[in-house]
Amino acid sequence: MRRLTIVLCCAGVTLSAAPSESFWKALHWEETRGRTGAIYGDGGRSFGPLQISRAYWQDSRVKGKWADCASLAYSRRVVAAYMQRYAPVAWSTGDYQKLARIHNGGPTGHRKRATVAYWHRVRSAMRRYERNN
Repeated sequence: MRRLTIVLCCAGVTLSAAPSESFWKALHWEETRGRTGAIYGDGGRSFGPLQISRAYWQDSRVKGKWADCASLAYSRRVVAAYMQRYAPVAWSTGDYQKLARIHNGGPTGHRKRATVAYWHRVRSAMRRYERNN
């Protein structure tokens, strides 16, 4: 097992666990109250069920069009790619605070005071989902 780990690290392979379903549901709830489809927010600057900006989508490098963010499944792929690019350790360790704050405030969002309240709302929603499952 030790050799396998070393080989994977040297080969540049990233082992990453996807966030819990409660995290995804909480993010979705906080962004659009669970709605799906072509939802515009932030004066037209954010789009879809996870309220992804054009810049966020471009930074994710996911193939497709920004309009594809109307799909929840596609939006989740965009968030996953964005987080694996800007917060790979947080992604692989399940650091939900950092992930939520980066989603809300960009690549350095985890350092911005303005994203703390957003994180508290996401955390609260996560706890509700975890209690109900």
